[in-house]
Amino acid sequence: MGIIAAASTSSLLAADASKSGQRVYPSGPRADVVEDYHGTKVADPFRPLEDPDGKETRAWVEAENKITFDFLKAIPAREVIKQRLTKLWDFEKFSAPFKEGKQYFYSRNSGLQNQNVLYTTSSLEGMPRVLLDPNTLSANGTVAISSLAVSDDGKLLAYALADAGSDWITWKVRDVETGRDRDDVIKWSKFSTASWTKDGEGFFYGRYPEPKDGEDLRASNYFQKLYYHRLGTPQADDALVYERPDEKEWKFGSAVTDDGRYLVIEVSKSTDDRNRLLYKELFAPDAPIVELIANFDAGYELIDNDGPVLYLKTNKDAPRGRVIAVDTRHPEEANWREIIPQADETLRAVYLIGNRFFVNYLKDAHSQLKVFDIDGKFQREVKLPGLGSITEFGARRRAKEFFYGFASFTSPATIYRYDISKGESSVFRAPKVGFRPDDYTTEQVFYASKDGTKIPMFISYKKGLKKTGRTPTYLFGYGGFNIPLVPAFSVSNLVWMEMGNVFAVPNLRGGGEYGEVWHKAGTKEQKQNVFDDFIAAAEWLIANGYTQTPKLAIGGGSNGGLLVGACLTQRPDLYGAALPAVGVLDMLRFHKFTIGHAWVDDYGSSDDPREFAALYKYSPLHAIRPGTCYPPTLITTADHDDRVVPAHSFKFAATLQAAQSCDKPVLIRIETQAGHGAGKPTAKIIEEVADRWAFLVQVLGVDVSPAP
Repeated sequence: MGIIAAASTSSLLAADASKSGQRVYPSGPRADVVEDYHGTKVADPFRPLEDPDGKETRAWVEAENKITFDFLKAIPAREVIKQRLTKLWDFEKFSAPFKEGKQYFYSRNSGLQNQNVLYTTSSLEGMPRVLLDPNTLSANGTVAISSLAVSDDGKLLAYALADAGSDWITWKVRDVETGRDRDDVIKWSKFSTASWTKDGEGFFYGRYPEPKDGEDLRASNYFQKLYYHRLGTPQADDALVYERPDEKEWKFGSAVTDDGRYLVIEVSKSTDDRNRLLYKELFAPDAPIVELIANFDAGYELIDNDGPVLYLKTNKDAPRGRVIAVDTRHPEEANWREIIPQADETLRAVYLIGNRFFVNYLKDAHSQLKVFDIDGKFQREVKLPGLGSITEFGARRRAKEFFYGFASFTSPATIYRYDISKGESSVFRAPKVGFRPDDYTTEQVFYASKDGTKIPMFISYKKGLKKTGRTPTYLFGYGGFNIPLVPAFSVSNLVWMEMGNVFAVPNLRGGGEYGEVWHKAGTKEQKQNVFDDFIAAAEWLIANGYTQTPKLAIGGGSNGGLLVGACLTQRPDLYGAALPAVGVLDMLRFHKFTIGHAWVDDYGSSDDPREFAALYKYSPLHAIRPGTCYPPTLITTADHDDRVVPAHSFKFAATLQAAQSCDKPVLIRIETQAGHGAGKPTAKIIEEVADRWAFLVQVLGVDVSPAP
């Protein structure tokens, strides 16, 4: 594969505009770039837009944003929607508390704070104090806590900060008692947690080589290494624990067992959940690193240990998951002991608390929580409040209680306290929101995809909905990377439903709703199944009287942005609007930027002739056909997105605008000082959601009644 031509033909935006019906868009910088993929020549005229800092790219971004925001500002309902979002967003939010040493820790947001604030207290009935407030770290709230870890004695906090939504994080250490930072600073870490040693003298973390100037947001991330940082020493003196210079794509996660005996290293080479498992005895300083699982045949995740026996969650010979015990003294597979066998439901997470296994299952994409004793004997099922999902969970093995969050599409997360000895849940914190959850309902339906596969779908709306076939409907999907879409509360979706509209979420193949078989059925050369599932959901909603094409919008972000882009280009006749967000849209080059190479297990690679053929067939950027009337489209991205680089959205927008044959708007909204989505300030989220709903109100003809 190689570039066979690359002569620049870029010109000033103001002098080089292309007409699409009655609309005029900036054409963007161009170059005569054609690449040869296994004998197929593919043009990439907007290749210069891959440089986010290029002068012409910045001019194009500014011009596109002016067109987009001029359009959005002219929508009368925009301010009404923003005000309603702001009012509903303003309620107190809590995370589930966890305890280390004598201290409890939890986060709280008073309502409209840009970032959640971390609190600590020695008694949950007492007055908490602020331990870390990221809102004080930047004027616009764009510095966020990305990760945190508290030492076993509860005296030290390692916390990672992300700036402007970047995946790059900087680790710092704070004294819990004084609230002051130590001198320790760890840079160039990414996709990493911190794992403290039992003595609290330091922690393990992963980092990458420092990138070259100007390449930190788009250069590929290779050669991650695992280090140990000893407190009070400079990062340059950190001890290298593990690396594989012969395997540039491998990544290393680490966890110290609850008893402090082992460092367990999870080795992965992609987003696929197959991994190797290594361990090192920490009580013997010169102990070697031992390969416990020495191949990538399945997924293995540490739960806890009893001395030399490790309890693992795995999908080895169990695509929906099971729990096994592996004795490090006799690690051969023949000696593995099954503790909890595979069930009909999909196993998502396992926690060993109070010497019992608490197992979080998915049953048709909603949560079940079951309890087993240490030998795997079923004890009870924890009664959950309804059709929803566990949002957070966890405690130490020695704990007598734990806290968990539970939410649904129509109710925000309530935090529950679970008494292990009594087997009872009680409400710890319930949010007080400015609407009545009982006024809304969620139903779950099952429909047939193109090949007959049964697909579940959640449909949420305000009670009293009449199926006239004319209700504006927002169909949201993902379908990838073994990630399930489970019931979750969103103020933005509530405002959409409050207008009298429908919010629908199908559980597409490629996700994690039904285990590894379901996941694999939506990957690589079977990725079209995901798009067929989504298209079938749209057709089902129309056929069953919920909506019709002019009132149907589709949306999704990241891999969901790919989903929307593919379905938009395959069936432009089916939708009234499309909202692809931070999408993977150039399927021939995604693996050349930042962490994109890790997605090859799900997507395949254009470097492989057979996989190239499948990718090229559905790649949204390459499926755009000039002379087609595409539905109104609002593409959203961010200039600091270093996971799905903005070049995907830039090139897709420029190409779609040039191809559009009618006057339906094709707009791109480019957020500045923001990334892929994690850690985005509340103010920016509200602005973006207001713009999204205002766009749909305008193009779908939604009636925005006065807010209650």
